[in-house]
Amino acid sequence: MNELLIRGRVLTFVDEPNGLEDTASYRYFEDGAVLVRAGRVVTSGPYDRVKGLATADAEIADHRPNLVLPGLIDTHLHFPQTQAIASYGAQLLEWLNTYIFVEEQKFAQPEHAAFIAGRFMDELISNGTTTAVAYCSVHPESVDAYFTAAEQRGMRMIGGKVMMDRNAPDALCDSPERGYDETRQLIEKWHNRGRAHYAISPRFAITSTPEQMEVSRTLVAEFPDCYVQTHLSENRDEIAYATSLYPDAKDYTDIYARYGLLGDKTLLGHCIYLDDREVSVLAETGAVGVFCPTSNLFLGSGLFDRDRFDRLGARWSVATDVGAGTSFSMLETMDEAYKVLHLQGQRLSPLNSFYRMTLGNARALGLDDRIGSLHAGADADIVVLDSSAKPAMELRMRTAKSLVEELFILQTMGDDRCVAEVYVAGKAMKAKAITRQGALARLLETA
Repeated sequence: MNELLIRGRVLTFVDEPNGLEDTASYRYFEDGAVLVRAGRVVTSGPYDRVKGLATADAEIADHRPNLVLPGLIDTHLHFPQTQAIASYGAQLLEWLNTYIFVEEQKFAQPEHAAFIAGRFMDELISNGTTTAVAYCSVHPESVDAYFTAAEQRGMRMIGGKVMMDRNAPDALCDSPERGYDETRQLIEKWHNRGRAHYAISPRFAITSTPEQMEVSRTLVAEFPDCYVQTHLSENRDEIAYATSLYPDAKDYTDIYARYGLLGDKTLLGHCIYLDDREVSVLAETGAVGVFCPTSNLFLGSGLFDRDRFDRLGARWSVATDVGAGTSFSMLETMDEAYKVLHLQGQRLSPLNSFYRMTLGNARALGLDDRIGSLHAGADADIVVLDSSAKPAMELRMRTAKSLVEELFILQTMGDDRCVAEVYVAGKAMKAKAITRQGALARLLETA
């Protein structure tokens, strides 16, 4: 039986940290190891103990002195926007019409969808992300490309076709009937196939008629174990437009509530301008507000109020939101999250940042039995982080005196260069991702 023993400084969370001194919220082993068998974690802990449980022929991957953590998790991004990152000078609605709807029309072509899906998955891996929740385009071909690329890499991924039947180019519009039929077919094809999970995805209230919202309600009732993803209160103009289209709703949140779309598997991107009533509705239904700091800053949308969510008992997660988000890196995302909260007098500790990227986001997805920590039986999705990967970081690390300080350096200065290795279901993947990217680049140069 093939076994892999991953050695390094092992860090995994068991609960949300309550302050910098909360050592009970995590397990840290200065000379630690994770034993992997058949794509699952057998155990993790001190190296000497874990090694004693391994077979004599177990392969040893020695990553000392680097940190070994669960793979990072991203709860909101758009795979068809991979080539639209860094599109200049527009806020949300103008940005969608000027850049994004143009880009997404390309995904009617299966070859283009497959090419971008492969690059998308490899970018995630290169940045240490092993699970993500993404929107595909309106085209079923894009969903097939997305899940096929994930399946080829063995990744646990969540995604779905966007449903849009108004306020978008004709080439990107379905209809309530077509949106229902195509979504149902895709759920039946992909949901729970291997490590795939489907997300029913009405893009947002602006691009779905009441009739399409009704069929979304029907899909949620028919497939209650699927996720639901949409957008909520990202931009003031968006809020005004959405509520004008649904004048009977109390507010933007109430639009989704009226159609039965709020539940503990619902992911609501942004949630910037919610009042106490709306956040309380999320708390009551278990829906998750998704904090997308780089996107919110890039589009000038606003600042997520984490403390309001915590005070009212609502759930929240963090995400890159590529392509309005400016990086695939969850490290860079948490750097911006720290600043967004700091501007509002709210603290985000390094322990809480790494909790959110791992166990916290896994809990938001209801997948903490499978991912987000290194407990026995978990999927062996693992990231190895080098806090001295960049010269400036190496110099700064010479003065670091604690794990917490090191985590903050990684969060503040880190990027894909700090990701030394990534294991997906126990298989080393970063070098393969880089090799694929290089081969594709050479192929394009000669084409």
